[in-house]
Amino acid sequence: MKILMAMMQHETNTFSTVPTPLSRFSRGSGTGLPLEGDAAVKAFKGAGSALGAYIEICEAEGLDFVLPLAAGAWPSGPVEDAAYDYMTDKICDAVAAEKPDAILLHLHGAMVTESREDGEGPLVARVRELAPDTPIGVSLDMHTNMYPAIIENADVVAGYQTYPHVDIYETGRRTALPILAMLRGAVKPTMAWGNRPMLPHVMRQGTHDFPNKQIQELAQKMEAEGALCASFFTGFPHADIRLAGSSAVVVTDDDPEAAQRMVDELLDLAWKERRAFVYEIEPLEESLKRAQEIKADGPVVLLDHYDNAASGGSMDTMAVLKGILDAGLEDVAAFAICDPAAVKTMIAAGIGNEVTVSLGGKTDMPSIGRVGEPLEVSGRVKLISDGRFRNVGPMSKGVMNAMGPTVVLDTGKVEIVVTSTQQEPNDTAAFTSLGIDPTAKKYLMLKSRIHWRAGFRDLAAETVECAGVGVCTSDYSMLNFETVRRPIFPLDEDLQPVSVIR
Repeated sequence: MKILMAMMQHETNTFSTVPTPLSRFSRGSGTGLPLEGDAAVKAFKGAGSALGAYIEICEAEGLDFVLPLAAGAWPSGPVEDAAYDYMTDKICDAVAAEKPDAILLHLHGAMVTESREDGEGPLVARVRELAPDTPIGVSLDMHTNMYPAIIENADVVAGYQTYPHVDIYETGRRTALPILAMLRGAVKPTMAWGNRPMLPHVMRQGTHDFPNKQIQELAQKMEAEGALCASFFTGFPHADIRLAGSSAVVVTDDDPEAAQRMVDELLDLAWKERRAFVYEIEPLEESLKRAQEIKADGPVVLLDHYDNAASGGSMDTMAVLKGILDAGLEDVAAFAICDPAAVKTMIAAGIGNEVTVSLGGKTDMPSIGRVGEPLEVSGRVKLISDGRFRNVGPMSKGVMNAMGPTVVLDTGKVEIVVTSTQQEPNDTAAFTSLGIDPTAKKYLMLKSRIHWRAGFRDLAAETVECAGVGVCTSDYSMLNFETVRRPIFPLDEDLQPVSVIR
């Protein structure tokens, strides 16, 4: 038997002006193109990813496999149609040529392109047309904005059950094992799905916190009691598309009624606790004042959560870093400002030399009515790096990251990591690869929302959430939602918990 596996992942923030060409999916391949074939296998074999799980299972079962594409990009604006066509053609051409016995896809579920609200559904539909009788399994991110085409054309769908996403590998196994059992005739997967008109705030979606912790525990209980897969998708709210928001999918062994009953149970619990998904904002001045008053043994994490890579931020807004510098905070490590022009200037200056740069603020944000505001910063070029490092885990363990040329700028009080492309700080290796020990710092400024918890939660003494500037704004009133279905909570009140759309 032959298994075809592929990855195409992008979480699209439709309010972001960060472009998403094909080269953004190369993730340091050196070619400007996504990884393919043997290079993709080498990159993901043994890694904590769904592809890593697919490869491991195929090798354990003695199955042949092909991997025509492994494409992933940090969230940003809508994917260029040319990039989408390139990636989907690669996958579909391989399906047509290889005629596999089963297909395992690792998609995101919140991809929007220049001309499509739903990037993944049309791909799965096209694959189904090419392979009408072939089992198809799809692993999805918890932030999926589900559209019907994925469900209508796949046999098994499974979503991450943790945020930060430390179960990507496990989700690959939850997808692949029922598909292989289906091939053996041991199970007959049946799926049900539904959604609710609600946009849970990303800052309230963490699975260490109520209510998503309890919802995901319920999904896990359903699997322990016999469901093949049970998934609650919080959805990604920074997407002005019709079906942005929460959904659920349950796969059973030939029991569609039970699948629908469990879907409704997951969605009803989420709807009942919907107000707990609303985020209350603290002004930046108050946050930084509170941070200064904290007496702690260990680093205090300062979250610049309006501008994080994992939600489509440019990572070059300077409001929080300016506040830190103006307040005179000392012994700070900041990750990161994305500014390739400043990096070039500092590389030209050389290690050990003093430099003054116009840092950040290169990106305008018309969706929130803001223009970029650079900040003049002086310091010493402490380190220059190629920006490549592997995650040590628990999230995406072993996966290679590529920040592009990277510099550490030391102001004497703050060590600022300056990168050439966006990178979410979800792993301590983001610092240690640059010679910075995060455990030894008094403060860590992280442009992150929830994923920072994967690498830093256990070492953080305290956490302060800092409302800065960025397209990942926590203030929904700043975002011009025109396309999303209405009414929807919390943009609208007093709704009935209607399951919408087929």
